[in-house]
Amino acid sequence: MKRAVVLLSGGLDSTTAAAVAKSDGYEIFALTIDYNQRHKIELESAKRVALALNTKQHVIFPLNLRLFGGSSLTDDWEVVKDISIDKIGETIPTSYVPARNIIFLSIAFAYAETIHANKIYIGVSAIDYSGYPDCRPEFLTAFENMAQISTKTGIEGNKISIAAPLVQLDKTATIRLGLSLGVDYSITHTCYDPALDGAACGCCESCLLRLQAFANAGIKDPIRYT
Repeated sequence: MKRAVVLLSGGLDSTTAAAVAKSDGYEIFALTIDYNQRHKIELESAKRVALALNTKQHVIFPLNLRLFGGSSLTDDWEVVKDISIDKIGETIPTSYVPARNIIFLSIAFAYAETIHANKIYIGVSAIDYSGYPDCRPEFLTAFENMAQISTKTGIEGNKISIAAPLVQLDKTATIRLGLSLGVDYSITHTCYDPALDGAACGCCESCLLRLQAFANAGIKDPIRYT
């Protein structure tokens, strides 16, 4: 069976991307990066998603990006809340983690080489997102080209490609796609600043985008909010 590494955060997008990988006929090797983010609850969501999708293997990779900080997700900065939905994406937000997808994809390529996977799935979108520069198609193309000339697999002609099935979808379309594939969004986590019991705040950028998407899809969001 063909193998794929799926970058799985436990969030809505990565869960949908994992479901797409499964529907594409891949055996899933899930990779979750524990980068010492403030919202550690998502790691538990990733475990639930990996179990629900019957992944072949689920690796939780420890990486302490809090040593660098520079983001409201890895530093003691306040999480921005209650911003106008129309303003999201106009500037790069404080939740941007410096070079995160460069780092994550590098680890994913290393993992893919060791298990002889030929594809890496990542749940980024350039349409309905918070303005992160490492969610754009041109970044993914450039990274894939770089990996082709810098890995043993690439030099030997066995290319590992990056699949970003959501990159041209907004979140409403992503939710509809996931539901068509049987995704249970009640086990996902999106919030940047959840309560201790895991309930989403409903006010951060990530929550606002999620809530709007479910409303646009005419579906009640199944997760808990404070």
